[in-house]
Amino acid sequence: MRRRATKKTTGTGLLAILLASVPFHSGADPTLETSYNSYGYPGLIDMPVALSRPDGELAFTTSSFAGQTRNTLTFQITPRLSGSFRYSVLDDLAGRTGTLYDRSFSLHYRLLDESGWRPAFAVGLNDFLGTGVYASEYIVATKTITPRLRFSAGMGWGRLGSSGGFTNPLSVFGDRWDRRPARDAGKGGEVEAAEFFRGDAALFGGLEWQATERLSFTAEYSSDANPDETPTAFERDSQLNFGARYAIRPDIDLSLRYLYGSELGVQVTAALNPKAPPTATGGREPAPPPLRAETRVPRVSWPDSVEETTTLRRRVADALAGQGVRLHGMRRADDTVRIEIENATYTHEAQAVGRTARVLSRQMPADITQFVIIPVTNGIPVSELRLRRQDMAALEHHLDGSWRSFARTRIAAAGAGMAPAPERYPRFDWGLTPYLSPSLFDPDNPVRADFGAQLQARFEPAPGLEFSGTLRKRIIGNRDEATRRSNSVLPRVRSDFSLYDIEGDPALTDLTGAYYFKPGRDLYGRVSLGYLEPMFGGLSSELLWKPNDSAFALGIEANYVKQRDYDQMFGFRSYDVATGHVSAYWDMGNGFHAQIDAGRYLAGDWGATFSLDREFNNGWKVGAFATLTDVPFDTFGEGSFDKGLRITVPISWLTGEPSKSGYSTTIRPVTRDGGARLNVRDRLYERVRPLQKPDLQDGWGKFWR
Repeated sequence: MRRRATKKTTGTGLLAILLASVPFHSGADPTLETSYNSYGYPGLIDMPVALSRPDGELAFTTSSFAGQTRNTLTFQITPRLSGSFRYSVLDDLAGRTGTLYDRSFSLHYRLLDESGWRPAFAVGLNDFLGTGVYASEYIVATKTITPRLRFSAGMGWGRLGSSGGFTNPLSVFGDRWDRRPARDAGKGGEVEAAEFFRGDAALFGGLEWQATERLSFTAEYSSDANPDETPTAFERDSQLNFGARYAIRPDIDLSLRYLYGSELGVQVTAALNPKAPPTATGGREPAPPPLRAETRVPRVSWPDSVEETTTLRRRVADALAGQGVRLHGMRRADDTVRIEIENATYTHEAQAVGRTARVLSRQMPADITQFVIIPVTNGIPVSELRLRRQDMAALEHHLDGSWRSFARTRIAAAGAGMAPAPERYPRFDWGLTPYLSPSLFDPDNPVRADFGAQLQARFEPAPGLEFSGTLRKRIIGNRDEATRRSNSVLPRVRSDFSLYDIEGDPALTDLTGAYYFKPGRDLYGRVSLGYLEPMFGGLSSELLWKPNDSAFALGIEANYVKQRDYDQMFGFRSYDVATGHVSAYWDMGNGFHAQIDAGRYLAGDWGATFSLDREFNNGWKVGAFATLTDVPFDTFGEGSFDKGLRITVPISWLTGEPSKSGYSTTIRPVTRDGGARLNVRDRLYERVRPLQKPDLQDGWGKFWR
């Protein structure tokens, strides 16, 4: 929303209307919730508070007043730390002509919790990685006076020290704290750490009152003089701001504000938490088959004839298919049955293992006392899980059955694979599905998107060998209407993306052959050849070292690729490059995964990408990355270096139905050529890791489901 409010308007009448329209609820007193301020992080109206939102929450806020629109995506990274990415559309700024499309990042960290007489304390950095329009730092304290009334006060620097400023208290540590260095915005995207907590400081504060279960009011004293917005965008007659917030639903609220004595503003906030699925039941998968009590198992042995063995294998395959699991191979060794499976349905591999064990308990003869279940991906056996049949029977209804069953299961790296079931190969799968392809932050049109249909096919003639492709046809969209052209001085490996959008309809986005293999017990390999992604085709090879029970992994990838024609069919352009990376992976625990990729990128530059992702047990992923290479910031262009956010939303979270599918998107403030890495499907780490012991343990709560 960017409607300009009428100046010199009072907010008293508006607040009275809201009060009259919202019924007050009887019963227990409502308690205050922490809201988001106009910058999208925990706060009052413009000012911050020393509190946090629920761990894992992902929120989108859009606020607008006086031609200033701020759109912010905020993620509660940990219970204490939140990060925000903001895209602002700013009109009538002092000293500027036209509209400014500004991208900025913020961090908010809660240092101390409220306890007894002690308030909560937090510290924050605002616009520390952008052009500096909102650059500021703060410390703030918040104290709950009653369950319905809360007070916050703090000190700000930079923009939050621009009204009522005084000498920086930190100057006791040296004169260098007295002066805030002039910011060199350059191409944007640089961290100006020399500015942090420098220059004049100013005080701010405010009150929050929860009037009803849905309605709350806020009043604050702002330390922001709005130096870029006044007097061209609006007249600042006061530092007092007033607001009313109404919860339309628990996850959506609307706020109306009266700002700086002259302006009306509005804000809408929508939040969700990956930990809380929208389906009330939390999952609608069919119930697993019950175990068969051992005493009721027919006292027969493994069949002797080939025909009887084939019949048993097919019976097991049919039973597994009914549970959403594919049989890859099966054989007997003494009193043990070894079975290779492919999980085609469940987010957690442990759930597929549990359903397989139940099927085996019902189908196997009585002289089979142990099950060895081997999850397979891309034809490669990854782990082997050894379960005793009697443990399954003893723990099915045990109160602590999940943990006890995991403790009794022996998990190790899988050895060489067995001969696949005769009916497994060859296999051909195809599907016609819709697709959505957004393009964000084009200054001429910040939101573009295409919607269409895609035909996907995969052919597997033998274990580890796959041929696959995707053909897309746009039905509706405006990505092909982009007129801005690249001004990059680097090889245009990504910045010509609009030309691919214009000419690529229909588009063969990928067409590859790939071979997956296991050269050693903890080693995994991949070789891919073909049209690897929409912009490049060629040869890609990868080797991964990932011990089964280790939190660490190492990988190496080498590629030789050539740039594809803009129409994304079969032709190539003249540009070619050898590129590759050495990668280190670390499972940090609690769902956090860190990764470093160092090597040569598509534009021929050398450097490293640093990534941190948080993965939830239900398949949600939220992460951030940054790439620094030997390309100078000025040569890179707008944004200075490649960085962004990535989000994966599992389909099962939305529908409650079991599914391994999900929607993934990467949000980049700007797409340039430096630090651009080849996009290859099915890189090994993300294929192998979910089938190994740490991830199996994390998902073992689904074993009996």
